[in-house]
Amino acid sequence: MMRSLESTNSLGLPGAPADTRVVVAMSGGVDSSVAAALLKREGYDVVGITLQLYDHGAAVQRKGACCAGQDIYDARRVAETIGIPHYVLDYESRFSESVIEDFADSYMRGETPIPCVRCNQTVKFRDLLSTAKELGAAALATGHYVRREAGVSGTELHQAEDDSRDQSYFLFATTPEQLDFLRFPLGGLPKSETRKLAEELNLPVAAKPDSQDICFVPNGSYAQVVSRLRPGALDPGEIVDLKGQVLGHHEGIINFTIGQRRGIGIGGTADPLYVVAIDAQAARVVVGPKSALARDRVFVKELNWLDGRPLGQEGRSCQVKLRSAQPAAAARVMASPGGGAVIDLVEPQHGIAPGQAAVLYDGSQVLGGGWIVGSELRNQEVA
Repeated sequence: MMRSLESTNSLGLPGAPADTRVVVAMSGGVDSSVAAALLKREGYDVVGITLQLYDHGAAVQRKGACCAGQDIYDARRVAETIGIPHYVLDYESRFSESVIEDFADSYMRGETPIPCVRCNQTVKFRDLLSTAKELGAAALATGHYVRREAGVSGTELHQAEDDSRDQSYFLFATTPEQLDFLRFPLGGLPKSETRKLAEELNLPVAAKPDSQDICFVPNGSYAQVVSRLRPGALDPGEIVDLKGQVLGHHEGIINFTIGQRRGIGIGGTADPLYVVAIDAQAARVVVGPKSALARDRVFVKELNWLDGRPLGQEGRSCQVKLRSAQPAAAARVMASPGGGAVIDLVEPQHGIAPGQAAVLYDGSQVLGGGWIVGSELRNQEVA
């Protein structure tokens, strides 16, 4: 039987808590604040670090901004309240290069990116983790709702106990080496319990609402960010049907994603139209009926395999989530040349978009995942 390494009173580390330094990534929100406070209460040598990821002056004017402005101030107040040292590190240039620029490029390719995964993959779990080690920490703790468990073949990443709060989809790119150093004190708690703990611990952010938008995207306007970074992002183009017949025109492919139904701007059809494909080079958006979205084979790149047992030539039966909000679907994954994978779905799925992640599960365990680069329908009769 597997034993959970995470709890609110033990991180599974050797030595007494007082002799064990833990760096906590403090975003200024309730979750990371509670994680820091719980570890401090248990007696760990806690150091709080907040990353300034983009322009402080602009962000302080926005409500709900993450990793800048008000959040930095809130993290500092929490650190003062619980009595731990707190540092703000300027990672703005790293974040811009690794996350924001990649985000813009992805949209220009006709993809639908997930910048939060890239942020965890690069800035937080690569650069910040390295900084934590330089500070002499035995672990880096975060407020993510995932679980880290000891398995027969090594440390495993699992979904949170509270399905409604699970963030494992966004952490699929965590490497085994990073997972050995990371700790997730809240993985076994429901959000309601975290709120209660924040109140009991008298944290100044106890009533603070959760952030909803991507931190650097004001008011959810992706097009505004991309068009500022990439001139020509809003160049017009054609909207065509599956046969190539022009149905209308658009003002930039970055306003569309595979599977989109609303906002296409084409009326007068008998059945609803969906975005089926985006041809970035031709600035063309292809639309069609929902049946045209059916796919049962998915191609991914940069497969990150977390399970201690190798994937092998024969592949592995699993479940796969193709978007964060969608339920997992039965599938089989097989490795492909170049570090990618091919995922065959038992039943066709709709709206599979390049740029999103395909995250593989065995029950609650995260086996790994990769970035979707394409998909196809093997059996046309099932569409």
